[in-house]
Amino acid sequence: MAIRVGMMGTGNFSKKHADILTEMRDVQVAAFYGTSKEKADNMAKQFDNAKGYEDLTEMLDNEHLDAAYICVPPMSHGAIEKELIDRDIPFFIEKPLSNEADMPAEFAEQIEEKSLITSVGYHFRYKQNTQTMKNFLEELEVGMVTGRWMSGLPQTTWWKDQDKSGGQFNEQTIHIVDLLRYTVGEIKEVHAVFANTLLHEKEEDFTIADVGTVTLTLENGVIASITNTCVLPPHVHDIGITFYTDDGILSWQPDRVEHDSGTILEEYNDRDDPYEKENENFIHAVKTGDTSEILSDYSDALKTQKVTAAALESAKTGRAVKL
Repeated sequence: MAIRVGMMGTGNFSKKHADILTEMRDVQVAAFYGTSKEKADNMAKQFDNAKGYEDLTEMLDNEHLDAAYICVPPMSHGAIEKELIDRDIPFFIEKPLSNEADMPAEFAEQIEEKSLITSVGYHFRYKQNTQTMKNFLEELEVGMVTGRWMSGLPQTTWWKDQDKSGGQFNEQTIHIVDLLRYTVGEIKEVHAVFANTLLHEKEEDFTIADVGTVTLTLENGVIASITNTCVLPPHVHDIGITFYTDDGILSWQPDRVEHDSGTILEEYNDRDDPYEKENENFIHAVKTGDTSEILSDYSDALKTQKVTAAALESAKTGRAVKL
């Protein structure tokens, strides 16, 4: 019996996950929910026997889904999660959980009460080089961490609207926050400085900060600094995280890890597809009830979401925020 999956959203990530799911055994992409019937139908026709809907309740009533994927912009979260939780439908959700943290906190309580299977798209956790990095760090003493997400401005209207996206730290740099939590430990205090330096003069309706730096204190005493900007030209980027340890410097970028101990430089490269792995692990959990291979569920992702929300609060008030 095939697992029937519904896709919430009609953007690039919805298609990316649907393409992966169609290659999996005993999985059927059954339906797409979009902001218009036209968008939903256009996406659905690319997949055998899939249907398009613009009414969420109608879709869920008709399709009898075994699982759902939520791939919508930050400001569009809320009604979808509520319906899926009420109907006990397991779901995979792309990050971030929202453009704030209060609503996800309420959902997390309901999910825990129902023991509902969830998975969150922090795909970097599923890369082999991330596991290599994590294994290294288990043997090292970390003193300080620096992270960065330096890139250009995505050509998506809602992205540059603070009320919709939550800003770059929430929408992109949150991946670096998540890697810090995943590999070093939980965060107890956040102090952020954001500014709009260039893009407000070049872009219409630009309300997010285009540069920022955030200092984080971890529960284990480690200090971290994460910076981001979106002022770079298109296709220019610098994304990574660096750990300063008692055995040298460990540096991570999306496709490689380097360990420089002063006398020996070790390098690990990989080109694996973490999206395939996170999908396989989620579908396995839906089929079997075994969630042990899901590396970030909703409850865990909420902790990352709270950090980005605290950063925004800190930037607004000029004060450090304790978690």
